[in-house]
Amino acid sequence: MDDTARRQFDLDALRTDGWFERIGEGIGSFRALCDIVGERFFAFSIIVGARITSLTVDRRSPDQSIVDFVVGTGEQDDAVEPQRMPLADFRRWVVGALLVDDDMSAPDPVRDTDIECLQLFLGVKYLLLAPIFGYSLRSLVLGPSEGVRAELVTIRDATIETVPLDQFRVRLRALVQDELERGGPGSRGTIDLSRIGEADAAARGEDWVRVVQLLGSWPAPLAIFLRTPEGQMLTPDARALIAKGLGLLGTACVRIGESDQAEEVFRIGIQYAHDGVEAADLFRRLGDALLSGDRPGEAIAPLRRAAAYGGPPGEVMPALARAFIKRSRWVAAYGCLREALAAGATGSELVEDLQKVEAALGEPLAAWKTLKPT
Repeated sequence: MDDTARRQFDLDALRTDGWFERIGEGIGSFRALCDIVGERFFAFSIIVGARITSLTVDRRSPDQSIVDFVVGTGEQDDAVEPQRMPLADFRRWVVGALLVDDDMSAPDPVRDTDIECLQLFLGVKYLLLAPIFGYSLRSLVLGPSEGVRAELVTIRDATIETVPLDQFRVRLRALVQDELERGGPGSRGTIDLSRIGEADAAARGEDWVRVVQLLGSWPAPLAIFLRTPEGQMLTPDARALIAKGLGLLGTACVRIGESDQAEEVFRIGIQYAHDGVEAADLFRRLGDALLSGDRPGEAIAPLRRAAAYGGPPGEVMPALARAFIKRSRWVAAYGCLREALAAGATGSELVEDLQKVEAALGEPLAAWKTLKPT
């Protein structure tokens, strides 16, 4: 068979993009399970058929939390003996189940409509793993080409790639293994404060993905640690450093489009900051995130808190003014803009906002200006 005999199968009917998120919509404790077990490990458990029945959280050592689960669905659950493992062992077990060698001797598909045949040929677990790691499967190409029998056309991060099917499976298994190494015992509970300097440098260079790579594992263990006696006894300096790191992470989440995650990160950071400069910075960042997400009414309160905690007026007041403008609260916006200008804030955006407010207030503002003492 030559290249002219190659056959291409469209995979639109098989694509599983967003399957994990859709399942989450029907699970009340979905977000809590993702935070404690690990989002990808929770997805892995679903793929291998492990249903978590209960989770006993060890706040002092999250990796020693106890997971109760059964393997099987439907009426089989009653006949299956429940299993119990520490969280670290559960992660290893799930990964081990995913990495078991497959018998991939399925027959070649003939038509695009051979859905079951295509599923068996590609491997159901690989169809489910692909979107977990950001891959969207577009088509399968069968036929000899430079010694390759089957190739996949994939899209990841807007990049289209054609890769041999066997190589793609190897790649996904490697990503699963890497996830275990990153999420292994101790890794999720260890907060390396030395990373803050590197994250700060990455933020100044607007390398937001790098910031997430450095600090992305912090929120879940920090949310738990704060409720422990050790967390309550942290020194003010340690709290301030953690708050600064969470502020950088929250801003990075906003910049890469993860606004909901950013809001959660900022709120955890505020709990560590208590008050003072770091609290002001986090409230300002939270307000900016809400404002950029077109939630100006919700942005007003954290921006006011930022000002109350001593946030620089030149940074806080322009944002607060924009929130008031979007809510048509013109007098409040005018006061914020005057305070920002008095603090030395400049910029074309500030001038445009001031002109917009003055136009909205109109004659009453002009009259007030004539009466106001110089």
